[in-house]
Amino acid sequence: MNVNDIDVAYLACGEDGPLALCLHGFPDCAWTWRHLLPELADAGFRAVAPWLRGYAPTDLDAQGRYQNGASVADAIALHDVLGGDSSAVLIGHDWGARIATGAAVFAPERWSKLVTAAVPPSGAVAQGFLTYRQLKRSWYMFFFQNPLAEFVVSMNDLEFIDRLWGEWSPGYDASEDLPRVKDSLRDPANLAAALEYYRATLNPAEHTVPEFQPQEDAIGGNPQQPHLYLHGERDGCMGVEIAHMAASLMTTPGSFVEIIETGGHFLHLEEPKFLT
Repeated sequence: MNVNDIDVAYLACGEDGPLALCLHGFPDCAWTWRHLLPELADAGFRAVAPWLRGYAPTDLDAQGRYQNGASVADAIALHDVLGGDSSAVLIGHDWGARIATGAAVFAPERWSKLVTAAVPPSGAVAQGFLTYRQLKRSWYMFFFQNPLAEFVVSMNDLEFIDRLWGEWSPGYDASEDLPRVKDSLRDPANLAAALEYYRATLNPAEHTVPEFQPQEDAIGGNPQQPHLYLHGERDGCMGVEIAHMAASLMTTPGSFVEIIETGGHFLHLEEPKFLT
């Protein structure tokens, strides 16, 4: 389907019921929602998981626009194309958590509930980045600003991605997931697009466009829908202490943080039951 002049590939499960839009992060793809999509369908939803812009088989953006605000615009456009209504729900993991939050804030009339995981609300992330522990965990974000990052990440069949998954979800067997994730990023153009998400976040002056700035700004807002935020106790990417910081920022009635003791970063694979 085409949204914002980009052909978006997606997985879907369930034919009737409210739309449940599931948004992935990095290094990830729509395939890793494979456990949750049928669970959502069984719960009465029409569950859809797109590959984000730039992640194969979704198209690249001809204008190179990969700031999160562009993906927020895509999520809202997908709501239209898929025939969503005010009962639709947003579910986002990692980058998808930020994108889902932005869509919920920017177009509140379209979404009834918000579920995010692994990356807390922006205010908590900002607090976390004031700590040495989180800066140390987030080294890769700064490394991705380097023009050599694509070369290093692509070495040895994207072994860099294997290492991130191993550190972020220790003990999880990702042997079924990693080949699919790598298929989305193996082409140098797709890998460059995925790294642009980081470059646009840390260096917006050079990597963002005004067209999507209102959607970008919405990411830092407070959703008015009930918001469930999930975080794995063993998350090696984003420390659980940052999840605790998020609790005081989620002031909308019906919103709360839940810590999953048995989970790492990829909660939608490790503990999908908590997201339904």
